[in-house]
Amino acid sequence: MADRDEFLDWFDTTWRAAEDALHDGDAGPRFQTWSERAPVTLFGAWRNAIDPAGARDVFLRLAEGFSDVTSTDIDLVAADVSGDLAYTVHREITSTSVDGEPRDYVLRVTQVYRREDGEWKVVHRHADEEAEPDS
Repeated sequence: MADRDEFLDWFDTTWRAAEDALHDGDAGPRFQTWSERAPVTLFGAWRNAIDPAGARDVFLRLAEGFSDVTSTDIDLVAADVSGDLAYTVHREITSTSVDGEPRDYVLRVTQVYRREDGEWKVVHRHADEEAEPDS
């Protein structure tokens, strides 16, 4: 249980702060939460990468388009830790500007994390935009 609690504390603080910064135009903190050791995969809602360098390029491009974040929230659906691997299934609820236009969206996200030198790092992300609910 201690590993899970420690991981969730990191997820709720370090990882979340990096996501907030990205949505305000700063990719730097996200670089700190992602692995630079292969394999790394990113199947993003808007862009993809299949290695650490590609992921960094995606993050820089995303940060160039994001600004003026007004709110973010995380709806954690599931999470667990097994040794040096962990995962989360969550929804990201975001209000920010994309290319200067205000935008609200919800992403459905599955992420895999690896503990490297005692620190959690994201090694895989799959995200897609949640469809509007049927009326």
